[in-house]
Amino acid sequence: MGLAQYADDGLFAPRKIADAFCTTSEEIARTTGLGKDAIQRKERIRSDKTQRRLREMIEIVNKVEPRFGSALMAYAWYRSEPLAGFSGQTAMQLVKNGRADDVLDYIDAVDAGIHA
Repeated sequence: MGLAQYADDGLFAPRKIADAFCTTSEEIARTTGLGKDAIQRKERIRSDKTQRRLREMIEIVNKVEPRFGSALMAYAWYRSEPLAGFSGQTAMQLVKNGRADDVLDYIDAVDAGIHA
């Protein structure tokens, strides 16, 4: 899915993301390291931190979706698969800790045939 399919009026919309992944907005908040307020209050949804975390998660899921065949399977990987070289942390845990760029670099390295 393209990034625009997860957005409303130029902002990532937690409800659209949750619908695409067959989950709740609260779960989307948890998987990005955000509080419930961040996805429920309009001013918090618009905040740079909230939008950045949602974008990071979507970019990662979109990047691995072709490998898994669906956005739902890619989201499951994001949440549960420990990544080699990151002490058993998942992509979700790394994003929560502000390390989305490391996850994207890892995916690029795996795609290039370099095993991390």
